[in-house]
Amino acid sequence: MQRHKTNTSSWIKRFCAVSMTAILISACGAGIAGSKDGGIGNDIPQQITLEKEGSVFGDFLAGRHAESVHDAPVAARYFGQAYRKAPDNPELLKRSFLFSAMEGKMEEASKLALKVLENTDSEPVATLVLMTGDVVKGDFAAAEKRLDLLPKTGVSTFMRPLLKAWALAGAGKTAEALKELSRLSGEGGYDSLHDMHAALINEAGGKDKEAEAYYLKAVNSAAGLTLRVTELLGALYERQGQPEKALEVYGKYQTAHPGSLLIDPIITRAGNKKSAAPDSISPKDGISEALFGIASSMRQQNAQDSALIFTRLALRLKPNFPIAQILLADIHEAQARPDDANKAYMKIDKASPFNWTARLRIATNYNTLGKLDEAVSLLKKMAAERPDLYTPLVELGNLLRSHSRFKEAVKAYDQALKRVGKIEPHHWSLLYSRGIALERSKQWDKAEADFLKALEFEPDQPFVLNYLGYSWVEKGLHINKAQKMIEKAVKLRPRDGYIVDSLGWVQYRLGNYLPAVKNLERAIELRPEDPTINDHLGDAYWRIGRKLEAGFQWRRALSLKPEEDLAEIIQDKIDNGLGPAEPIKAQ
Repeated sequence: MQRHKTNTSSWIKRFCAVSMTAILISACGAGIAGSKDGGIGNDIPQQITLEKEGSVFGDFLAGRHAESVHDAPVAARYFGQAYRKAPDNPELLKRSFLFSAMEGKMEEASKLALKVLENTDSEPVATLVLMTGDVVKGDFAAAEKRLDLLPKTGVSTFMRPLLKAWALAGAGKTAEALKELSRLSGEGGYDSLHDMHAALINEAGGKDKEAEAYYLKAVNSAAGLTLRVTELLGALYERQGQPEKALEVYGKYQTAHPGSLLIDPIITRAGNKKSAAPDSISPKDGISEALFGIASSMRQQNAQDSALIFTRLALRLKPNFPIAQILLADIHEAQARPDDANKAYMKIDKASPFNWTARLRIATNYNTLGKLDEAVSLLKKMAAERPDLYTPLVELGNLLRSHSRFKEAVKAYDQALKRVGKIEPHHWSLLYSRGIALERSKQWDKAEADFLKALEFEPDQPFVLNYLGYSWVEKGLHINKAQKMIEKAVKLRPRDGYIVDSLGWVQYRLGNYLPAVKNLERAIELRPEDPTINDHLGDAYWRIGRKLEAGFQWRRALSLKPEEDLAEIIQDKIDNGLGPAEPIKAQ
């Protein structure tokens, strides 16, 4: 039988309408891994036998599927396999390169980057991979030359001068570095970025006075006293032997962000005379800092894959970089990779101020992974380690409440509030959480007191207004007040299906069935998978004579696996319908 030969590149291109390449083209403002004539994948046709072709296509399609569901490790493996079987195919080269970089396989990515650049005049990510390799070797002159290959549009508008400035600083050319960085000053809203890195470059060059001036300028910019600028300026003061000035800066941040978990360990370190101040940033660290900033910006714009690559590049230069490690974990969480997120969190130095937050996130991810016992154990251990902190107990309460272990959750919240001492306005959410656990464990009087206290602190808090109002309606209490509270909550959050459901339900309980149907239908549009809302709509349909639709909604509610007690009630309604209406009276 004659074996037909096929143009593999042409076949693959038909499956590449939306790809990682397109995402990064948008992010970097230039074509990535495109051919020299501007097209993507316009390579010389290659002929592959049917047996080999099938294997390549199988790997390629498996990689594309993994790419579509953001499973980067699997995508990297399959694209790598496909590329090794068809090494002259530029589409496979691009994907193998990009996913190697995404997974932090920098040695492999560097080799592939060289091949990618043989086929294109400009490929930003490949250029950056090789540039970071130069920096690892300490060759800042080579890094500077590579950065000249970056485009002058898109993200590179600020990325190019920022990275070049640090490459010049690495070569000992502080004045030239600051001149290059000045391209960002007064341009496109990059002033705060310029000021922070000007401070760092001056500090790296031994010019502490100039560094302080730029830090203070950054503090007074539109970005204000961010955590990172707070940390860097305070660290400068600590290294200068001025812990009191460092504590003043940290205190300002703490006042502006009460309850911050990140600033407390930094304050503790600064106040301990035996603690060493953090080291100053080197040029290699500065490039890592710049890459982290770009990654963070991309993450905020939900460009997950691009953010992942830039985070990997930052960590290549500075592996022990807690905020970048947290960003890496955060991206993994967004990509539904909780196990990989935990691996990133676990690498954070135990002495880092960020380690505590990382451990809290590890507990959350344990829960996501179905490891509830491990999550509970970790949070209890953390609570015992720091009897002055209430946050691990709050997390423990939230975790237990999410598993309907309400009485245990109440105990955790009680312990947290005991540690709080004086309850202040920013503790409203803790009162709200305990109120829910109390209400669900049939301790209504205590729950009501918590909700009312929370509303004293936050009178326009829609979740508290809704929960208390709904509870009052269910108990036949304060109906007029409850309805007004829920109506207020709906105005504050008109697209929250649970709150809209509450309004429909209070109208139903009052016997106003037509407006109830309208709001409950709206709630279903917003939250179609909630069994309680579907059950409520079924009741409302029954009352206005739409009994077939009522039965459908009840069966729909039952299919969504409600809690056991509700499931029994719904089944009875499916079997027997509703009894006579008994509207409550407005009060």
